[in-house]
Amino acid sequence: MSETKRQEQYEGSVVQVGNSRGMRLPAGFFNAHPEFADKVQVTVVADGSILVSAKAPVSRKAKPKDSEADPVVASFLQFLEQQMAAHPEDIVAADAGQLRRIAKLVQGVK
Repeated sequence: MSETKRQEQYEGSVVQVGNSRGMRLPAGFFNAHPEFADKVQVTVVADGSILVSAKAPVSRKAKPKDSEADPVVASFLQFLEQQMAAHPEDIVAADAGQLRRIAKLVQGVK
């Protein structure tokens, strides 16, 4: 497990930008996260919740579209990592019965 970062929060506001609307975030966010200096992707994960991802510049060695990481899954895995670091006492080994049930659930899945 990689080193877990403390969850950061930034407060912004919705502003009018020409004929569109935009989100204004403090300069500290962009100083701390320069990967958000260009294009971003916004994924609605639930009512009132979004996930903003930096879109990496396209390189000639880019992976095919179907093998890109799902931002929702990546966010969930980051949440799990944070919980595991904060509460290691909750981590328990899977027993043989649980492993059999998992194998049955994923049987035939590629």
